[in-house]
Amino acid sequence: MTTRDEYVEKLKAQLDQWNAQMAQWEAKSRQAQAEVKSGYEQQLAQLRSQQEQAMYQMKLLQGASADAWQDLARGAESAWKSMQDAFNKARSHFEKS
Repeated sequence: MTTRDEYVEKLKAQLDQWNAQMAQWEAKSRQAQAEVKSGYEQQLAQLRSQQEQAMYQMKLLQGASADAWQDLARGAESAWKSMQDAFNKARSHFEKS
């Protein structure tokens, strides 16, 4: 089992990857024509919502005691799964456009 700090670092690294990809998609959205732009913006809004939840769970983990962090990790895993699903959906939307 990993330590809390290792786990949080893993989560931070994944968030950094998602943030970099989202920045590229936001740039693409700004350049898109009006009919496509609405779909891009909707996908990005969903991602931001999931991202906020994932970041919240990560902050809870960072502040958790040594005994409690493993219980909180289950909530973080759920938030991360939701973020990954939203990210994959957005990726397919942006790559087909």
